[in-house]
Amino acid sequence: MNQNLIITKLGIENLFVILFLSLIIILFQMSVKGQVKSEIGNTKLKVYSIDQKILLANKEKILFGDKYLSRSYKSLYSAAEKALKQGPFSVTQKQADPPSGDKHDYMSLAPYWWPDKTKSDGLPYVRRDGVVNPEVKNYPDKEAIVALTKSVYALSLTYFITSEERFAKHAVTLLQVWFVDGSTRMNPNFKYAQAIPGKTGGRGTGLIEARHFSEIIDAIGMIKNSALWNQEIEGKIKEWFSQYLTWLIESKEGQHEAAAKNNHGSWFDVQATAIALFVGNIDFAKNIVETAKTKRIEYQIDPEGKQAEELVRTKSLGYSTFNLEALFTLATMGDYLGVDLWNYESIDGRSLKKALDFLLPYYVKEKVWTYEQIAELDDQRIYTLLLKASQHFSSKNYLEYAKKFSDESRSKVTNIIYNGFAND
Repeated sequence: MNQNLIITKLGIENLFVILFLSLIIILFQMSVKGQVKSEIGNTKLKVYSIDQKILLANKEKILFGDKYLSRSYKSLYSAAEKALKQGPFSVTQKQADPPSGDKHDYMSLAPYWWPDKTKSDGLPYVRRDGVVNPEVKNYPDKEAIVALTKSVYALSLTYFITSEERFAKHAVTLLQVWFVDGSTRMNPNFKYAQAIPGKTGGRGTGLIEARHFSEIIDAIGMIKNSALWNQEIEGKIKEWFSQYLTWLIESKEGQHEAAAKNNHGSWFDVQATAIALFVGNIDFAKNIVETAKTKRIEYQIDPEGKQAEELVRTKSLGYSTFNLEALFTLATMGDYLGVDLWNYESIDGRSLKKALDFLLPYYVKEKVWTYEQIAELDDQRIYTLLLKASQHFSSKNYLEYAKKFSDESRSKVTNIIYNGFAND
């Protein structure tokens, strides 16, 4: 047989093999993509303080191997693995009793209050704004609720992406211990939060420590697909939050915080709205967000974008950011309720965007902050605000500003929850 003919024949056969294998690979990829899309389409997800569409889209990107989000996903997965070894957490684990004598009551110390050195017994404590009294470590409930939130959130978000039941299992355990089990559950109140020795056994200001409930509610919404989650567990947790919401509305502590003019009032609105949405009190939630147009945005933000209530603090840049974090979260809940806080503007120009644009040149070091700021501000918080802003405000390229922040910030879990740099 002619040698050239043999070579040609072999070449054609190899070509057919290559084409056949390529077709198999393509069909396999299409099958995998179809399975992923089907899984995502069947996902039960109920979140209020983050954008559900973005979270679903980013889950799909991760499952398809998105290079940028893979960095954030590795950080998340590592946090979830660590969370598997954490807890369970309970208010009953503390040594001291609250004034009620019931360890099931949450108890904490006002962080900026210190013993009066001019008094032999140090009482009553005196305020040193922005300086944390190390005695807060003797009141572990505050650290416990933060640890609970971080753990449950990491576990739930990782389960939402991977469908690995071990993450959902531990999240459910942590939630049951804190909210459901009779021997360990927290009583649904914050009556003894942020006590001031010599002055009060608790105060409304302490409700700022309950702001994490909005994240816990979102975390619950991420594990609804789990075989370990059921109506009985959800019903008991909803019952707890219903009782807590009643206390929040009717107690003097809750009413004090609702009336607060600064970040405390904003964070009250966040937790009350999230809880109301979770338990199905939609009208109440919508009223809070609608009222925030005047009660929060118009009162707290001046026409230049300054937040006067926060500028008087010793961490004025930090607290201006803290309040804006609350208002951005409330605005996201407003999206769910059909109330637009993002684009609301008063007659004289007060708005969320104006508040961010006032802070922006200080965030990116184009200007020097001239108000008091006794502590460094975490870049991650600024980065997150800019990601949120990029989704709602078009007149500035907030993503470009976000790129000015550290590579460490840009590899955080934040990018999974919000849109990061898709093509970075």
